[in-house]
Amino acid sequence: MEDLYEVTHQNVQLAVRDDTELVFVERFAGRDAVPVHTQVGGRFALPPTGVGLVLLAHAPAEVQERVLAGPLQRHTPHTLTDPRQLRRVLAEVRRTGVAVSDRQVTTDAVSVAAPITAGDDVVAALSVVVRGESPAAVRALTPGVRAAARGISRTLGPTAARTWPVVPGDGVSG
Repeated sequence: MEDLYEVTHQNVQLAVRDDTELVFVERFAGRDAVPVHTQVGGRFALPPTGVGLVLLAHAPAEVQERVLAGPLQRHTPHTLTDPRQLRRVLAEVRRTGVAVSDRQVTTDAVSVAAPITAGDDVVAALSVVVRGESPAAVRALTPGVRAAARGISRTLGPTAARTWPVVPGDGVSG
């Protein structure tokens, strides 16, 4: 995470899923970066954030169905609130291995996120949040976010899922 922050000097966030919400477990805030609504230990709905889209895309089907049954809160005109559209986005996240949140939480922030795994389980998600007006704002950052998430995954090793979640609840893995 620190390396990703040093390369970007943008907001770098790490989150885990706790049932139908996410919990931010670490955050590096860039001095001149776009303001964000996150804080360590803070909770947020899964769908509008990049880390939340990753975590929701890899959550058990029962959790996905509860989230999609709504209500899906609108934060900006860009927030996805149509369950069918959100299903398509989640499928794309699983296909590509990354999620982009395009101004879904604030109208000036775009994020790109990638999964952190332990064995076959997605146990967390890592993102960079930047000021932007379209997904193009994070295109150049995507390889770095993927590489950082893979590096954290390698550090965790295949058995780390047994020690998660780090927060109470049904956590991030089965």
